Amino acid sequence: MVGSTAGLRPQQIVVTASLLVCVVGSMIGVGVFGGTPIAEAAGGALAADATLVAPASPAFSIWTVIYLGLAGYTVFQWLPAHAADDRQRRLRLPVATTMLLNAAWILVVQAGALWWSVLVIVALLALLVRTFLILVRTPASGVAERVLVDGTLGLYLGWVCVATVANVAAALAAAGFDGAGVAPDWWAVGILAAVAGVGVALAVRGRGRVAVGAAIAWGLAWVAVARSQGDPPSAPAAASALAAAVLVLGVALVLSVRTAVRARSGVGS
Repeated sequence: MVGSTAGLRPQQIVVTASLLVCVVGSMIGVGVFGGTPIAEAAGGALAADATLVAPASPAFSIWTVIYLGLAGYTVFQWLPAHAADDRQRRLRLPVATTMLLNAAWILVVQAGALWWSVLVIVALLALLVRTFLILVRTPASGVAERVLVDGTLGLYLGWVCVATVANVAAALAAAGFDGAGVAPDWWAVGILAAVAGVGVALAVRGRGRVAVGAAIAWGLAWVAVARSQGDPPSAPAAASALAAAVLVLGVALVLSVRTAVRARSGVGS
């Protein structure tokens, strides 16, 4: 549904400005402007070997896809055919805020404030869940929007689910949390099971949106790699991460196929 274009220009500008802030923040996060790379910031608390639920370093390459997708989304929301679309009206400010929170998280980590980084990433996750619900409740206009908008924001949400868990674990480890009598391996297994549960719940709520499940599975798979090939090793964590990745992606794919079949047959989902 398309409405009046009056008053939309400020929102479009905010999205564009937020993307620029996000990109600059990401460059700071990888040390382009002389900042400390995230893996080395905060005393290495977020490095791949910091906790048993930290993904291996290659996992973070997903950010390249997400940033490119956000750039594409920014262009998309300027297109005359979509500028006044109700779906875009609802998405613009939440998505813009996620990009600002993304940059804020990087700066907070650079400052070594791990617990503040937890607050920021939890806020980011909550806002991404909000955008996810908007996507679920309002249909995309076509394949291009499903891939560029729904796909990008789905990857963004799925990856931040994994990143939030890793961030919280890193903050607890840096604070000296000793597991309260539970072995680290089994803490990791429980945490990874919880991530799997979240991934399945999102797949069910989104009726099999594959991008979300794919990003969660990607992160979990790299946790499995880190724990099977890196330090510290943990066979229970590696096995649990791999099983969780297969479960989340499998459920998302099955539900996606089921939704597509129902749509073709004209059966409501």
